[in-house]
Parts: sequence; C-alpha cells; structure tokens
Amino acid sequence: MRILIVDDEPAVHESYELCFPARPGTLDAMATELFGQPANNGTIELPTERRHCLQGLEAVEAVEQARADGMPFAVAFIDIRMPPGIDGRETARRIRAIDPDIHLVIVTGYSDFSPAEIGKVAGPADKIFYIAKPFEVSEIQQMALALCRRWDNDRELSAARALLAEKVATLEEKSAELEANESRAMHLAMHDALTDAPNRAAFLRGLTERGRQGTPFVTAMLDLDRFKLVNDTLGHLAGDQLIREVCATIQSHVPEGAMVARLGGDEFGIFFDAEDAETAVSVCDRIVTACASTFNVLGHAVRCGASCGLVTSQPGGERDPTDLLRQADMALNEAKRSGRNTVRVFDVSMDEGIRVRREIEAGLSRAIARNELTLAYQPIVGRGQLDIVGFEALVRWNTPERGAISPAIFIPLAEESHLIHELGDWILDHALAELQHWPGQYVSVNFSPIQFRRSHFVGHVMDSVRRAGVEPHRVQIEITETAIFDDAEHAAQTLCELRKLGFRIALDDFGTGYSSLYNIRKFALDCLKIDRSFIDGMGRERESAAIVHSIIHLGRALGLGVIAEGVETEPQAQALRVAGASHLQGYLFSKPVPAAEARDLATRKFLSLSGGNAAAPSLVAAARH
Repeated sequence: MRILIVDDEPAVHESYELCFPARPGTLDAMATELFGQPANNGTIELPTERRHCLQGLEAVEAVEQARADGMPFAVAFIDIRMPPGIDGRETARRIRAIDPDIHLVIVTGYSDFSPAEIGKVAGPADKIFYIAKPFEVSEIQQMALALCRRWDNDRELSAARALLAEKVATLEEKSAELEANESRAMHLAMHDALTDAPNRAAFLRGLTERGRQGTPFVTAMLDLDRFKLVNDTLGHLAGDQLIREVCATIQSHVPEGAMVARLGGDEFGIFFDAEDAETAVSVCDRIVTACASTFNVLGHAVRCGASCGLVTSQPGGERDPTDLLRQADMALNEAKRSGRNTVRVFDVSMDEGIRVRREIEAGLSRAIARNELTLAYQPIVGRGQLDIVGFEALVRWNTPERGAISPAIFIPLAEESHLIHELGDWILDHALAELQHWPGQYVSVNFSPIQFRRSHFVGHVMDSVRRAGVEPHRVQIEITETAIFDDAEHAAQTLCELRKLGFRIALDDFGTGYSSLYNIRKFALDCLKIDRSFIDGMGRERESAAIVHSIIHLGRALGLGVIAEGVETEPQAQALRVAGASHLQGYLFSKPVPAAEARDLATRKFLSLSGGNAAAPSLVAAARH
C-alpha cells in the first residue's frame, strides 16, 4: 500500500513522517478500533512506501509513472496552495483523470475552494476526504490506514467482479451456442432441404394443431404427373429444379394462412380453411391449373401436370392427421386413376381399408386374450466394445388368416380402439418375465401417448415391476414427444416420479416431433434416440448428417446418452461412433430376435462374428482397439 504526499512546505513533509513510525505493532490498538481486530495478526504496519512531492505537476507525473509501473498509489494527501505551480484543486483533477481508483485527501488550512468545487473536478465524492491544518498525528494515521485498507478491498472486489463477468460471459456464449445448434437442428428437422418448405414432420405437426380448432378445413395431397420422365430424360438436377419451381407455384396460389409442405419425392401436402367441399375443389382446381404449365428447367421447356386429392374436415368429424393424410392419399390415387391432371374428393367408398381395419381390430383383441402375440428383442450396444447393454422389446403378431401383420398397422388401431392398454400390459408383463433370464441388461419398452396419459400410470408400471421381481433401473421407458406435448406439466411430474423410482427414460424418435431444448431441460430424461430416418439419410443427404451431428452434440452437452436407431451399414456405424453417439442399434448388429436367441446374446454380453450377428468385421476390430 503506497501513499503520495503533496505539499510545498518541507516542514509539513517532516510532520507527515512523524505520523508513520516504522515500529511494528504500533497501530494495533487503532486497527482494532477501526476493524474490530489487529491487522496482520498483531504486526500491523502503515504504508511503508511514501512518495513526497513539493509541487502539483511533480505529483501528477508520479501518479502517471506509478500506474505505468503497475504500482499505483492508494491514497494522495494534497495541499491546496502550492505556489508557484498548480494548486491542489487542479492537482486533484489531473490525478483523478490518470487514476480513477486513488483516494484523495485534501489537507489545508484555507478555504480557497469548497468541497463541492473540488468534488466536481476530482470526484466521485466517496473518494475525496478532507483534513484541516494543522492536523493531528492520529488523524493522518487513521485516514491512511482506513483508506489503504478500503483501496485494497476495492481492488479485490473489482477483480472478483471481473472474474464473475468473465464466467457469465462464458455461460452466455455456451447458451447462445446451444440455442443456435437447436435452431439449426430444428430448422433442418422440420424443413425440406431442396425447397426449404416444411417437411412431412412439420406438416403432421401443423395438421395436428389445426385439427384442434373447431372450424372447417381441407387437407389435400398433390403430386406431379409423369415426374419420373423428367428425371429419366433430363437428369436429377432438372428434376430438383422442377420440384422447386412447382413448390413456389403452389405457394403462390394457396389461400392466406395455408401450409404447403413437401412430403417427399414429387408429393406435396396442403391444408387450408374452407367451409365446404365446393370451395375446397375450386381452390385445388386453381392450384392444379397453375401447375399444368410449361416451366423453364435448366434451359429446357418442360410441360408439367399435377393430380390432387382432398378430404374436408367439419366440426365433430375426422381430424386425426394420419387418417386425413391417408384419406387424401386415397383421393389422390383416385384422381390418377381418373386420368390425371384433376381433383378428387375423398369418399367413404374409397376406403375399403375401413373394413379390413375393423377385422384386424377384432382379431387383435382375441390375440391378446389368447396369448397369440410374441415379443422380439433387438440388442442395444455400446459404441466402444459393442457390449450389449439392453434389448428393445418389439411386439409381433402372426395371424393364420393374414400372416404377419406389421406393428405399424395394428398398434395405431389399438390406440384408436383403446385396446392399447391391454396390449401395453401384455408387452410389459412378458418383457419383464423375459428380463429375469438376462445377466444384467435392461429391457426397453415403448409406451403409447395414450398409455402415458393413463391415470395412475406410474403406480401401474411399478406394480408390474414388483410382481415380476425386477429392479426398476433395469427397465427403460421409451416415449415420444407426442406423449408429453399435450400436458407438459403432468408429463414432467410423471417422468420425475419414474426417475425417482429408478426407471430409465428415453425420448424416442427424437428430431421428428416437437423436439426442443425446452423439452430436454424440463423433463427427466436419460437418453435421446435419433430417429432412423435421419440415420438412413446420412450417406445421401448432407442435411441428415448435420441433423444427426447436432442432436448428438446437444445430447452430450446436456449430459444425456444418445442412441442411434436403424444402423444398417458399417459406414453409418463408423460415422456415428466418430460423432459421439453413446449407443447403437440396428440390423448391422442384429435383427430383432426371439427370446431364446436374446438370452444367448445376453449371456455372451458382447457381439461377435461367431455369434452370427451382422456386425461387420472391420467395425468389430475397430471396437476392440
């Protein structure tokens, strides 16, 4: 702690020196009085380095040099009258301009300037103090000791604030990076890479939200007539350009508030408000007519045409997005059968599938009651040693009349008919029974959104686990974001209870639903499962690879595991391992297998070529190293 003394009288400087004896412990009593305890454990010393200046300009130079040397003064005692140089007021002003942290003590027997006048030029006021001449030794001692200590504390506080600001800036930077990654991932996940129009996932999401409203609307599907001919004759670049031109044409001819999405290939989805079928047909006729034009594609004149099918939704009628798309697609097929370049409205007579669905629904109820279903188990492996950490339980139904029926058919029917609770209970009970034959792996069971919203869901699952004698940590509950979107507060509470009981929670099909950092932060999760559609597109589409990398980055940044589903090729597996996916699942490693084969794999614990799984030799070799 260094002090500066500025006075034009040498005798005054001698008086200052008498105020600063070099005897250790001299001022312990004073330190105790000021601060409540002796400083430095009873060995208090006043500032040992004091600089004496006879004129103001000399003092200003001393302050400037001290700042440059990194050894600034803590306190400056300044006289007011110092002829023939600058006075104390000007000296204080110049010193303050150089060093904003120094404490200034005006020591004078005159009142040439008021404290307010000095404060205006050398403020702030809390860093300016006054002592009258002639001064007492104790006045100088106490002022020096108190202000040096305050100066030191101010520096420590300033350093702490700077460190805190740096940490806050770092956190804000990381937060901004995560938000940017989320934004990029969300845009890629919900938009078509070729046209930048909403994709199928975004369309289904928008259609779901529109269906919740109580007013009439129309769902239409449109695709191009003989589009394959353009690709075959002019190449895929020309086909891509035509898709972009047609998308822009559709967007410019739909009513205000409509959504236009590219569902895939040359197929587009549209929904818009319309009071009746006649109005809807008029709008779609206008769109089809606009598409039946000649487009300039890479220097070629290409004649285009389109067909369209639509279904109207009235209050109280069908509003399920999957069914609306299916019905619009049936109407589109009818338009194509009718000669193309036309519009058709869905009619119940088109839906022969309704009868088939009812038969399947009745058969499923009997199959559950008669225990005619089976479970297959697909391994989930670690990215490093390909160790089997768990199995996903997948339900299978083989009927005498129709053969194998896909879960993609009978599970949605079970949800519609409320058989899903019976089916879900059957799957959970049989998966838990099989789990007891494995040496330590967990079983991953999919739960429908309808099951998840079941009253006493947590208690029901826990009762099943207790009856089976299984520890909750060996059960992974897979849910989609659809299950938690409608009632986020209830979902958050349910997931929190499950986690407290020890269950693992996986967010399935991540990237295709309502994916957001909000959901990941709010809900108690253990891992994300990347939808297989993105894995399948990694080798063909730069956008799919970018989405996968973004999801993995987000998951790892938030401390979540990331399981990549649908891994079918060695390049996919290698890319996912490099990207940082924690676990892999797919046909490359093993197809879903019957219970007996799953027991054998579980006992072996690691995948190996001798076991007959499909893992490629180079991948297994890489994992072993």
